[in-house]
This record gives sequence, C-alpha cells and structure tokens, in this order.
Amino acid sequence: MINWSFAQPVVLSYEDAINIALKKSYTIQTYDNSRLMTSFWYDYYKAMFKPRLDFDIFTPSWNESVQTIYRADGLPVYNSMGSLQAGGNLRFKYVLPSGGDLSLSARSYYDKQQTILTLDDDKKLNNKLFYNRFALSFSQPVFTKNTLKENLSKAELEFQKSTNQYTRGQMDIIYEVTKGFYALYRATRLVEIAEERLRNSKETFRVAKLKSDAGRIPEGDLLTAEVEVAQDLAGLSAAKGDLERGKDIFKQLIGIDLDENISIRTELKKEVVLIDLDIALREALKNRLELQEAKLDVSLQKIEIDRAKRTRELKGSISGFYDFTGISTANSGNLHTLFNSSIENLGERPPNRGIMFTISYPISDWGRGKARVQQAIIGLEDRKLKLENMRNTIVKEVRDIVRTAEESQNRLQIHEKNQELAQRSYKIYTIRYENGDISSQDLAIERERLSSIQLNYLDAYIDNKLALADLKRKTMWDFKNNRSYRVDWKPEEK
Repeated sequence: MINWSFAQPVVLSYEDAINIALKKSYTIQTYDNSRLMTSFWYDYYKAMFKPRLDFDIFTPSWNESVQTIYRADGLPVYNSMGSLQAGGNLRFKYVLPSGGDLSLSARSYYDKQQTILTLDDDKKLNNKLFYNRFALSFSQPVFTKNTLKENLSKAELEFQKSTNQYTRGQMDIIYEVTKGFYALYRATRLVEIAEERLRNSKETFRVAKLKSDAGRIPEGDLLTAEVEVAQDLAGLSAAKGDLERGKDIFKQLIGIDLDENISIRTELKKEVVLIDLDIALREALKNRLELQEAKLDVSLQKIEIDRAKRTRELKGSISGFYDFTGISTANSGNLHTLFNSSIENLGERPPNRGIMFTISYPISDWGRGKARVQQAIIGLEDRKLKLENMRNTIVKEVRDIVRTAEESQNRLQIHEKNQELAQRSYKIYTIRYENGDISSQDLAIERERLSSIQLNYLDAYIDNKLALADLKRKTMWDFKNNRSYRVDWKPEEK
C-alpha cells in the first residue's frame, strides 16, 4: 500500500486523466461489459446459421418396471420387464438460409432385455440385441417469415444500440472528468490563493509590528493584523483539507487507487472559440447518438409488429425423413456378433421414409391477436414520438449551450480585467499602508476584495472550460479545430 503522504506524487494532465478514465473508470467498465454482452448475443445469432454437431451417450440406461398386458379374453396380467442399454447418438445439423434445416443422424446402442411372464410361472425370457439407425431428415417452414434472419436482425440492432451507448458513455465520461479535473484544479488554486493571502497578512503583521514598536500606530491595529494572520492560517488548513477530499473524489472518478498520491498540471490559458449556431445544430442533428438510438428503437419496434401479426397468419411446414434401421437378428452371442448382425439387417430391412406437409391457421382467437398487433403499433407510434421529441430536445440543448459558451467567454474577459486591476490596486494599498495613509483594517478589506476577485476569475475560467466541453459533447463538433469530435473518441474494437 502506498502512503500518499510521503510518496512522490503522480502528476496528471487533463489528457492523462481522460485517457485513464476511458480505460479504468468504473463507468467505462460497466458500459464496456454491456457492449460485450450484446456483442456475444449478436455472435450467438450469427452462429445459428452455421452447422452444428452434437454427440451424446447413455451408458448405462437401465430400468425395470411392471407393465400391464391387456387380454381380450380375460383380465389383464402384469409382467415385470427390464432393459439395460448402452449406446449413443450423433447428429449433424445444417441450417439452411431459408430458415429450415437438414440433419444427418446416427443412433447405435446395445440392449439387454428381460421379461418375467406372470402366466407362465414367472418364467424369465432374456434377449440381447444391437440397434443401428442412420437417418436423413429435412424441415422447412413455409408461408411465414424467416425467424432466424429476424432474430439476427434484432440482435444486430441491439448491438448497434449498445455500441452507440458505449460511445455516448465515453463522451459523458469525458465531460464528467472535465468537471472533476477543474473542480480539483479549483481546490488547488484555492490553496494557492490561501497561501498568497497568508503571505500578505504576515507581511502586513510584520509592518504593523514595526510601526507599533515605533509608536506610529495604535495597539488595536497590531491586534487586528495578528487576528488576520490566524484567520488566514485556518483558511489555508481548510483549503488543504478540501483539496485532499477532492483528490479522493477525482481518483475514484477516473479509476485509480485511492492510496495513489496525485497532483494535476494545467495552464490557466484562455481560449477564444468562434461558435456558429448553424454548424452546431447541423452537426448535433447529424451525429448525436441519442437520435441514432431512437431510430434503432423504431426499427426494433417494427420487428415486434411483424411478430405480433404472425400470431394470426397462415403457417406451413414441410418435413421429411429417410433412414435405414438395423436390428440384430441373432438372439445370442457376444457384442461383436450382435453388432455385425445389426449391420447386415440394415441391407435386409426396407428403409423408413416419409414426407409431411402441414398448414395451420387460427380461425378465431377472440381478439387476442388483434390486441397484440394494436399494442405493438401504439408502441411504434410512441417511439416515433420520442424520436421527434429527441430532435426538439437536442435543438433546445444546442441553442442553450451555444448561448452559455458565448456568455462564459464574455464573462471570463471581464473577470480577467478585474483581476488585473485588483492586483494593481492591492499593491497601491500596500504602499499606502506602509506610508501610514491607511489602517491595517483598510488593507485587510482590500486583501479580501482581491481574494474574492481572484476566485471570481477562477470560477469564470472553469465555467468557460466546462461550457466548451459541454458544447463538444452536445454538438459532437470541435469548433477549435473545425472537425468532428466523435472521431477523436471512437471506441476501440475488442
């Protein structure tokens, strides 16, 4: 375990924090797991069109039971019958593109039978045989939709939807990390501002002490300056505590060990970005993944309508089989003899074969099918309404964030100028205090005003950064570099 109090801190830039969060954060891992689950579900339905080979064995399959034998000329009798089987089945199934299947199967087993005849003084009859069967079968639904292709289409739409959610989740993570990064930066700057404030109050106290020793100021001014130092010490301690708490929150957000000692690196660099509302709306309506997800929901609901309609459709099926069966004719002998006898019987016994064509149609279901179709149709209308409402919501969000971003840039310029003036004013007040023109209380008020203006500038700077980050998230467009922002954070292929 790392002791963060003494370990060398890991310095993180804004880009470092985002890269870590996009790989290690709890949120990205949940999004990734959801995407992988639907990916494997999609793979499952794709594999449904591939051949399948199954093998099972039963060694042994043993049972003994009493069976009722009914007689036309008397009461039924009850014989005890037993069977001990050992064998297995092998089946190869090929799925046809039309939704049907073609199967080749083999069944082979050894059977030892015993019967106890009640009417013949419990006489025991024993028999041994070997059974072999090789079959070719075919099945094909007709007059109905290919459900295999339909399931594959649905799984593909679900996979596309989860991929969009994963990409959108990345954008949300980037924004949340941006908020967390600048919240931590704010806590760091508050410590720096508190340290600067403490240095200034200590300097004021030093000058006040010299003046008090020379008898140039009343003792009350010296006490006021000393109280200011004590208050600023307490303020610095509180700011450092808030900074450590902010570090823990940020470390959990991006997914690194809470015992890791970190610090952040950034430059307080102002960016002026020209924003075009028409471009913002165009790119948002073209690239926002919420719209694509809503369109996918519409497509998924159309599949549900098709399924609902099929509850009252004409259905048909064509099936057929052709097989050879061999049963050993020898009543005794070893296993090899019985097996050879069953193989010989394959050629002697005529093959089993058959074909069947079935049609089914529900004449009346007392409204069940119609109700299900109407429910699915209303569900489709609801999803279309959500799609249209999503478009309106995106337009409103983009207009709002464009206004917010422009306002934040104007506000930042004003606070930047105010900070420059406040710093110059404080220097003048310091000189006037040293010359005895103002009291320590006047200087403390000016120091408080300087700290407040510095904090206002810091908040304006952070608000501007967050507004620009939210603008990228909600428009999927990078106005600084004039390119699609979605490409920069494309999810990695697994």
